[in-house]
Amino acid sequence: MRVLFMYNRIHRLALKMTKTKIEETLQKNIELLAEISPRERKMAARGKGQFPSLPVLRDIIQMIKVIVFPDFYKRHRNDANMRLHYTGVCVDKLYHSLAAEIKCAMLFHRDCIESDVCDKSDELAMAFISELPEIKRLLYTDVQAIYNNDPAVDNYGEVILCYPTVEAMTHYRVAHALLRLGIPVIPRILTELAHSATGIDIHPGAEIDEYFAIDHGTGVVIGETCIIGKHVTLYQGVTLGAKSFTFDDEGHPINLPRHPILEDNVTVYSNSSILGRITVGKGSIIGGNVWLTNSVPAGSRIVQQQAVATEYKA
Repeated sequence: MRVLFMYNRIHRLALKMTKTKIEETLQKNIELLAEISPRERKMAARGKGQFPSLPVLRDIIQMIKVIVFPDFYKRHRNDANMRLHYTGVCVDKLYHSLAAEIKCAMLFHRDCIESDVCDKSDELAMAFISELPEIKRLLYTDVQAIYNNDPAVDNYGEVILCYPTVEAMTHYRVAHALLRLGIPVIPRILTELAHSATGIDIHPGAEIDEYFAIDHGTGVVIGETCIIGKHVTLYQGVTLGAKSFTFDDEGHPINLPRHPILEDNVTVYSNSSILGRITVGKGSIIGGNVWLTNSVPAGSRIVQQQAVATEYKA
C-alpha cells in the first residue's frame, strides 16, 4: 500500500509539473503572438477593424443574381405584380447592405472621418443601384453569347444555372462597376470569390464589352488593363497577361497598361497566352497553345507550328 501511495503521489506531482509547463509555454507564446512587430505595424490595416464581410458580400452577389435573373432564382417572380414587389424588397435590402460594406471598405482603405464616410457610402451605394439596369443588360448579352457558342446547351436557363462563366461574369460586372465608382477593396474581393469558385480569374479593372463568352473557363486569366471588345470568345486555360513590368526608383511595379487589347469578334482557343500591351485585330482567331507577344492585324489566323510525327522506337 505504501508503495502504491508513493507512486500516486509522484504521478500527481508529475502531472502538476506538466500542467505548469504547458501553461508557461502557452503564456510565453501568447505574449509573443500579441506583440506588434515593426513589419506587422507597417502592414497593419486601418479602419479600426471595420473590414468588409465576406459572408455579407456573398449575400450581396446572391441578391444581385435574384434581381438580374429573377425567373431562375425565385419561382414566384413570373407574376408581374409579385416581380415588382420582390424586386423592390431585394433592391432595398441590397442598398442598405452594400452601403454598410462600402463604409467598412473606405475605413479599411483610408484614414477617414466616420461621419463623412457614412454619407459617402450611402451616395456610392445609390450610384451602384443606378448601374444595375446596365449590368443586367450586359449579363444577358453574355448569356446569349454562351448559348450561341455552345451546341451542348439546350436552353438559356441551363446557361444561367450551370455555366461557371455566368457566375464569374456576374461577379466581374458588379466588381467593375464598383471599381469605376472608386470603391476600394470590395471589387477585388468579389472577383476573387468568383476565382475560387470557378477557376476563372478576371481582374475588376479589365474592360470587357458585351456578348462575352468563355467556354469551360477553368484556368482563364484576364489582367487588370485588358480591353476586350464585343463578341469575344475565350476557351479554357487562356491567359491575357503582362509580359513585363515597369518599376519606379524604389523598385515597386508601376501600374501602367500592360495587358492585351482584343478587338471585336476575336476567338482565342485553349491554353494560349497573349502577353503584353499588344492588339489582336478584329475577327482574328488565335489557335490553341499559342504564345503571342506581338500585335496581329484584323482577320489574322495564328496557330502553333505543326507537330512533327516520328515513329517511336523502344
